[in-house]
Amino acid sequence: MKILVTGATGKLGSKVVESLLKSIPASELAVSVRNPEKAEGLRSRGVEVRHGDFDHPETLENAFNGIDRLLIISADGDNETRIRQHTNAVQAAEHAGVKFIAYTSLANATESKNIMAPPHVATEAAIIKTGIPYSFLRNNWYLENEIGSIQGVMAGAPWVTSAGDGKVGWALQQDYAEAAAAVLVGSGHENTVYELSGPLLTQEELASALGNVLGKKVPVQQVNDEKYAEIMKGLGLPDFVIPIVVGIQESIRNGSLEVNSNDFEKVLGRPIATINESLTQLVNAISQTK
Repeated sequence: MKILVTGATGKLGSKVVESLLKSIPASELAVSVRNPEKAEGLRSRGVEVRHGDFDHPETLENAFNGIDRLLIISADGDNETRIRQHTNAVQAAEHAGVKFIAYTSLANATESKNIMAPPHVATEAAIIKTGIPYSFLRNNWYLENEIGSIQGVMAGAPWVTSAGDGKVGWALQQDYAEAAAAVLVGSGHENTVYELSGPLLTQEELASALGNVLGKKVPVQQVNDEKYAEIMKGLGLPDFVIPIVVGIQESIRNGSLEVNSNDFEKVLGRPIATINESLTQLVNAISQTK
């Protein structure tokens, strides 16, 4: 059996690869990357490194050739770009005769009003259309997405949000990566949809948990979307990013990530890290990089 992971040099992809290498020999693992030179470390460990660029479909068909089980990690970019790139990957998988596709999707994707949902809706539909057995890993929200806010709090700033009482199922990328690895090497995951969500928390509850870890009270500043955009611009975020981060806050406020599920435990066979454990890990990592 040969497994391939796309985007294997990215933050999530690299964690998936390390998780897989704990349970399968390197000879059974291949990775598809845009810049193969960035994966030399994996090649030296016996992992097959293939060139695959989501913008160049011809490279993907070669990359996926002879692969039994494929993990397509969703790409970065605007919605239109992601839809095009993901469609290229799905079509290449079909042409290459891949036997199983796992895909990192978004919480409650097909029903979601989240600003980031359209590419996931389109990709899930494209995979179903191929008739290839699949597993949709509907990842809720990476706690790492909040590193900027955590750094701000550590420097003395309040926790700033326009998400109101919207709840999020935060979890560490490591837990999402291990879930993806478990689906790739496990059996019985054909045509499944997993809502991978941590315990649901509001922004206030997350800030309170962060305060417990830091040993100080973390004030929460609830603002409207316009003020949030202004604050983000003041922090130096590029203009094109502002509508995205504001849209995410609005999506959270409207409940798009409020998905209650025990699928994480079902897939992993264990509970995920608690929010305090996860925050402690991130705070320690941030402290070490200073």
